Amino acid sequence: MRGVGIPRWASWTVEAIVFVALFSRAVGGLEPITATLDAIAVTIGSRRLSLLALISALVTVVVLIALVRVVNRVVAHAIDRTPALDPTQKILAQKIAGIAAVVVAFLFGIDLIGIDLTAFAVFSGAFGLAVGFGMQKTIGNLIAGIILLMDRSIKPGDVIVVGESFGWVNKIGVRAVSVVTRDGKEHLIPNEDLMTREVENWSYSDRNVRVRIPVSVAYDSDLKLAQDLMLKAALASPRVLASPKPNVWLTAFGNDGVEHEILAWISDPESGVGNVRSDVLNRLWWMFKDAGIAIPFAQQDVYIRSWPEQRG
Repeated sequence: MRGVGIPRWASWTVEAIVFVALFSRAVGGLEPITATLDAIAVTIGSRRLSLLALISALVTVVVLIALVRVVNRVVAHAIDRTPALDPTQKILAQKIAGIAAVVVAFLFGIDLIGIDLTAFAVFSGAFGLAVGFGMQKTIGNLIAGIILLMDRSIKPGDVIVVGESFGWVNKIGVRAVSVVTRDGKEHLIPNEDLMTREVENWSYSDRNVRVRIPVSVAYDSDLKLAQDLMLKAALASPRVLASPKPNVWLTAFGNDGVEHEILAWISDPESGVGNVRSDVLNRLWWMFKDAGIAIPFAQQDVYIRSWPEQRG
């Protein structure tokens, strides 16, 4: 039981009960113990609740939880080894199998414990009302997570942008999606947010992502040479793809220089885009140095039309 994550107190309780039962059977039978436990009881309405019934219910619940976790691990292992399913389908199958195992264990436990289904019907109605008012977000996130896994719009490994959060999807859970940023921070975004908000998925249908790198050169520079060096710097970067090939656009005649934009493609956006810009700009800096191409900086010319005469 400890191996499948059952708490230590529950494992020890079941261990003690099983030990007493086996020891009692070995020395003469369980009848005296069960009779004593059954005699200790209270009556609630028309129902008699004995200590024996409580112990039996506790053991049943703990054993069923252990069995559910064992079944989930076996099923998850079997699904992981199925080559016909992609990662998203595997996660969906594991979640459906887990829910089915819990439902079956719940119904089986009710039958073993002997709970009256009529009373349970009243309780389920009250519980459903409580769910409707108090657990709307939880149930909504659960359903949203299943929909995300079914339509495969967001999958583990995708690179997404949601608001200020940018990173790759680590896990799609029951309540939230785990997004790991380049800083190593893990953001837990509720599943409902991914269904209702605008989400950028950089690897939804194609993993290729275009990176824009702004560059400005002085007006007295050789523009043709500067643009050739920009292309050369982009192609020299190890993460930039040769196909689709990089491109250079002249975007504007700015106040301080001629503004360009290097358009480079990468296929591994989960590794970040800032380091690609840094690598290309570092290479371009030394190429501009060697070619004598100046990078402009803000400057202003001041013209003095007249100068007051000094007295004295």
